[in-house]
Amino acid sequence: MGAEEHSVPSLTTGPSDVVLRTAGLTKRYGRLVAVADLDLEVRAGQVYGFLGPNGSGKTTTIAMLLGLLHPDRGRVELFGLDAHPHLPQLLLRTGSVMEAPAFYPHLSGRANLRIFAILSGGIPRRRLDEVLDLVGLLGRAQSKVRTYSMGMKQRLALAAALLHDPQLVILDEPTNGLDPAGMREVRQLIRNLGEMGKTVFVSSHLLHEVEQTCTHVGILKQGRLLAQQPVSELLQQGQALELEATDGEAAERILTELDWVTSVTRQDNRLLVQAPLQRAVDVSRTLAEHGVYLSELRPHENTLEEFFLEVTGAEEGS
Repeated sequence: MGAEEHSVPSLTTGPSDVVLRTAGLTKRYGRLVAVADLDLEVRAGQVYGFLGPNGSGKTTTIAMLLGLLHPDRGRVELFGLDAHPHLPQLLLRTGSVMEAPAFYPHLSGRANLRIFAILSGGIPRRRLDEVLDLVGLLGRAQSKVRTYSMGMKQRLALAAALLHDPQLVILDEPTNGLDPAGMREVRQLIRNLGEMGKTVFVSSHLLHEVEQTCTHVGILKQGRLLAQQPVSELLQQGQALELEATDGEAAERILTELDWVTSVTRQDNRLLVQAPLQRAVDVSRTLAEHGVYLSELRPHENTLEEFFLEVTGAEEGS
């Protein structure tokens, strides 16, 4: 590494619950910078949503995490070790699913898993039933894979990734191409893995998927990390009141003139007022003094979509 390159911290030498860390991770394709100075930190037990539009660098990042691509700069640490010299042993503690799952369609789900177990080595036969049960396929284990739906194939791929009982599970867009039922099944599986204590790193371009599934989120745009924090904290950021009044136009005009109101925006028949929640009484009183009365007033619950649009400046969240 040249002296001008992004500096990276020393390796973890003591006990740590950091399972995955990147420092200054960068990947270029000619003039295109696919990933730029990426600093991620994922701790044990987190279900971490790696969120960004298609083309934002999520798959490139995952390929570098798994050693499938070599970064131009920066470093990946897994379980406190530099991944580059220790990759084979670190991958024994990691399971992953990337792209569309590929199986032998003329064989059963169990037979396909058995092939994966033989290739992995040291997987006892009882483990096949354990992972098939975990992903909800034990009852269809003897059915040929050609009879499986896309959602079932994705669950079988996840079963294969879990055969060696990894501590870290990395999933790249696991609900791509699935119908709503399949998406729901995979989302529930991801939540189950988190409840089991697994650390899950899942990329997605679907805001509602991350909001429903993940404990933490990192937001990527054009290869750069814009935000990284717990989903619960993110949704609590900013204070706003949502109201419906007898005269919406008058209410908007009156509230906009108040010093402690940051902004007022109209959402259909409702107004979204950026103001401290403890000012709710003042909002009601002020409007009543002007002959405008409220039919509803409540705290506004932020959504991941609103935060995503705010930090990315995008017009759409997907």
